[in-house]
Amino acid sequence: MVADLHLEKGSAYAARGQMLPPYDTRETLDRLQAEIEALDPRVTVLLGDTLHDGSATTRIAPDDRERIAGLARRTTLLWITGNHDPDGPKSSSGDLAGETAVEIGLSKLVLRHEPSPDPTPGEAAGHLHPCARVKGTAGSVRRRCFVTDGQRLILPAFGAYAGGLNVRDPAFSGLFACPPLAVALGKKAHAVRWGLLAGD
Repeated sequence: MVADLHLEKGSAYAARGQMLPPYDTRETLDRLQAEIEALDPRVTVLLGDTLHDGSATTRIAPDDRERIAGLARRTTLLWITGNHDPDGPKSSSGDLAGETAVEIGLSKLVLRHEPSPDPTPGEAAGHLHPCARVKGTAGSVRRRCFVTDGQRLILPAFGAYAGGLNVRDPAFSGLFACPPLAVALGKKAHAVRWGLLAGD
């Protein structure tokens, strides 16, 4: 399960005159393919905002479209719709491979893009692009992170250009029943207690 790939964000910005290198989709698909090859899942849940906007499917390069099709032959791609891609992978230029849902319920789990505004046991969501900042004697480090209180989980953004929102931001207030734990990503994952996290 991954969240917030924001494929074709670079081309969306370029269309508005903000020039970014046009390699974000390729880099993100490289990472996704590596994870799928390493883990060999039967199903891969794309937890919303997989596409940066509603016309991303018209801008995606043919070889990237084929890579997505190749991934879908290896694992079932299940696209949860998000606020950036409410139609999922459907477009007039041809659908991208996979199945689409607004959310998925699995026993006591609910997989959706946007977290509910109140503590919700069993929920896994994306949307907020959490990142953690930890201060040390030599400065500070800021990394994408998972954030959880053991009842619900918010996933980091997976996309190359997706960015991150500090977990100390007010957007996270009230989402957890108790102080959450951040699992900061890097070469290794590091669990960081709430009290050790710094704002930006």
